[in-house]
Amino acid sequence: MLREGDNMMGVKRVNRSAALHILHEQGGMSRKHLSETIRLTPAAITKIVGELIEEGIVKDGRLLPGGGAGRREVMVELDERSRCALGLLINLRQAIVSAVWLDGSVIFSEEIELIPAAPAEATVKMLCERLMALTEEHIREKERILGVGIAIRGITSFDGRVVLNSFGALSCSDYPLAQRVEEYTGYSAVMSNNVRALFAAQMFLSKERELHSQFFLRCEYGIGASLSINDRIWLGGTNQCSEIGHIPVIRRGGKPCSCGKSGCLETIASPAAIREDAICILSPDKTPVLWKTSLVRGRDALTVEDVLEAASCGDSGAAEIVDRAVSALSAALKSVIYIIDPAKIVLYGRMFENDFYLTRLLAELQEGVDAGHHITTEKSAYNQLLEDKAAGLLVIEAFIDNGGMQ
Repeated sequence: MLREGDNMMGVKRVNRSAALHILHEQGGMSRKHLSETIRLTPAAITKIVGELIEEGIVKDGRLLPGGGAGRREVMVELDERSRCALGLLINLRQAIVSAVWLDGSVIFSEEIELIPAAPAEATVKMLCERLMALTEEHIREKERILGVGIAIRGITSFDGRVVLNSFGALSCSDYPLAQRVEEYTGYSAVMSNNVRALFAAQMFLSKERELHSQFFLRCEYGIGASLSINDRIWLGGTNQCSEIGHIPVIRRGGKPCSCGKSGCLETIASPAAIREDAICILSPDKTPVLWKTSLVRGRDALTVEDVLEAASCGDSGAAEIVDRAVSALSAALKSVIYIIDPAKIVLYGRMFENDFYLTRLLAELQEGVDAGHHITTEKSAYNQLLEDKAAGLLVIEAFIDNGGMQ
């Protein structure tokens, strides 16, 4: 049962959060404009802004142009250097330790290669030690640090404390990663799936609030996705919503997947799968263009970009593999369109930097989807730019959602 004081504190938190969200999304504005936007009385806004200024979260900015006689209004704006957050992003083969300011700008970022099959505890300890070393070097005023955000490949518990299955990123299951990071760093931690964190960072930086639903597709080493409904990321009944990479597309004889099953979408359409399939048929006859590239660079040095380049230059073997991957991915996305009907599909990852691949995928998507589905499909405006921001922004977003009340 809520006590009166608890209820008042809840209202205060909501109003402060609304003010911080507006200042983040729309930039600085006068107290009068803020009052009208949030629909609170001038007295209430004056009190809220006064508290936030006293706490150093917002500040008075420049004088606004006057429209006549009388005192000119002062712009209120976020103090973007007042708070910061540390970040730890863990992918399959590499991790990124970083820190960001309140507006998402990067303080430091460092990529670290992970040792395959290394004990989880040793890996986490090493990453935290490096994170704290960089923090000591780059952040003097430690009281500005809000906490550590963790973004990791795989499935996490609903409370954001335990990694249930990282699909090979850490050699463990049911691992209390948030607790371990707190013990190694001394700061509170929040955790999410890596693709959800990237999508949350995309929404935070793009400041898009008018879309009722978006589907975020990431295509890097593997394939991941995330769904937002009414500006909130949808978790699903088991915290596994939008695991599109593990949709079964081959019933029998499919390749083993990192999830433990076989024949998943990821085993056909991911960058890693495209590269592996091309190398398997590499020969002067089947893949003549890619074969010539391999003579210069070496077979093991070939990348998915080399396969895409060969396909775009008329290599029939490479083109067949790319077309099969595009068909499988577009079929999965068409199912998303018909089941969810998102207003926008956002494409994120290095695959979508390749015009040949992107054009083919968009063309395939247009076929078989009726005109009644008015869906925008586009490459992320922040493509390849979110990895060093996403983890830390989990903490920043939680701070703003909580009205700046830690």
